[in-house]
Amino acid sequence: MTAARFWSVLLSRDLWSRTAAGSWSVLNTRYLGSGTTALRGSCSGGPAAKTSSELVQGGEEAGSLNAETETAGASRTNTRPAAGHPMGSSNGRLFSTMAQPLSSIAPLARPHLHPEDQDQDQETDGEVDAQANPEQLLRQCEEALRRRPARPHRDLVSTHGPAHCCHYSAEPSIRVMQWNILAQALGEGKDGFVRCPLDALDWQERKYLILEEILTHRPDIVCLQEVDHYYDTFLPVMASLGYQGSFLAKPRSPCLDVEHNNGPDGCALFYSRARFSSTATDHLRLSAMMLPTNQVAIVQTLRCRASGQQLCVAVTHLKARSGWERFRSAQGADLLHRLQAITSRVAAATSSSSSSSTAAESGASGGQAGDPPLVVCGDFNAEPWEDVYRRFLESPLRLDSAYRLLSADGQTEPSFTTWKIRPSGECRSTLDYIWYSHDSLSVDMLLDIPSEEQVGPDRLPSYHYPSDHLSLLCDLSFKERPHRLM
Repeated sequence: MTAARFWSVLLSRDLWSRTAAGSWSVLNTRYLGSGTTALRGSCSGGPAAKTSSELVQGGEEAGSLNAETETAGASRTNTRPAAGHPMGSSNGRLFSTMAQPLSSIAPLARPHLHPEDQDQDQETDGEVDAQANPEQLLRQCEEALRRRPARPHRDLVSTHGPAHCCHYSAEPSIRVMQWNILAQALGEGKDGFVRCPLDALDWQERKYLILEEILTHRPDIVCLQEVDHYYDTFLPVMASLGYQGSFLAKPRSPCLDVEHNNGPDGCALFYSRARFSSTATDHLRLSAMMLPTNQVAIVQTLRCRASGQQLCVAVTHLKARSGWERFRSAQGADLLHRLQAITSRVAAATSSSSSSSTAAESGASGGQAGDPPLVVCGDFNAEPWEDVYRRFLESPLRLDSAYRLLSADGQTEPSFTTWKIRPSGECRSTLDYIWYSHDSLSVDMLLDIPSEEQVGPDRLPSYHYPSDHLSLLCDLSFKERPHRLM
């Protein structure tokens, strides 16, 4: 089967696969625990905060999930969800089913658990005999969306003025996308977007809008939150486009409270196999106030194939809701601490495995000399005035927020990255960020934020925008180190 045919069939069907016996029950026991699952957060004026039981979230497992919990040995079936239930299976069926690419295609390999396996690219079986053509796939998206209004255009804006004189490596810029894509179960079952037509949330079309955005910009690295269609949609499609993927579900995903859900939501990170190889993957469960929480992060250590430069990329999604500012700050502190440990580990491994001259060439300055550059993408659920934002801005990792460069003074975040109307009222907030090591990376381009007129009176999501959050996109370049400029 050709890659184009594989992609076309995949996106036109909801396909499921039986897992090895007991595999989902193991996940259920390990991650879900007991008690009431936390409701998804909202802006100020939303539902009341949960009790302290929400902090533990199955607290028998504390700290980091340094290994990805996965099931293996899945056999394939071709079972469609019942009519009228586009999200997929019921809760009972969920734990004996997992999504796989196609009944006619061998399943994609699940990400390996052990560090020694992390540098092996995740490939499809031989039946997908060629990489998909992005232009052709983009046209298929446009054809599937022909009944919807055209997506408003967003400009790529250069951040460099005519007097810009910084030195950069010869390596092409790295395009990074950050996006909370809105979990399907939450969009249809919990979030209460009162001005969004129900058919605008239909997964059979909404998935094309999401993929159209990715295909239009073709990022080298894609960081996503609220992904609840990873195995049946994003993993196989992105693999066919030449990406390697990693996914980490929330321990107690609120999606599981929704009837006919598609499984737990979580964070996903994809990178171009043509540009990067992976040297390590860290899966983290964030802690706050000495307790494990329901929020997670993925940290991928990459090596540029052309130059050998290393880069650490993290994706996360912090606790939602007004009233949880201190909790988010504690989660951010935990994430920063662990990012420091990971970058130090990478720097030490680089130094020990290379001669001193090679180590100097391969390590760009981050928080400390020799640490790899760092990019942190996420829905922080925090406005710029919150303490967690200040923590990142003042971190020893020397991070800056890319989207501040869109402002005239270079210091102000966009006026919004999410804008929605719920029964509790209208909420316009800046919650999403791309942080980067400003000593070793430079921001070249940014995807502009749409105007209020482009967003429209019904706000997000809508027929134009598949999520209640906007996608963020930036082009990053490695800065040359001083010794190489002499």
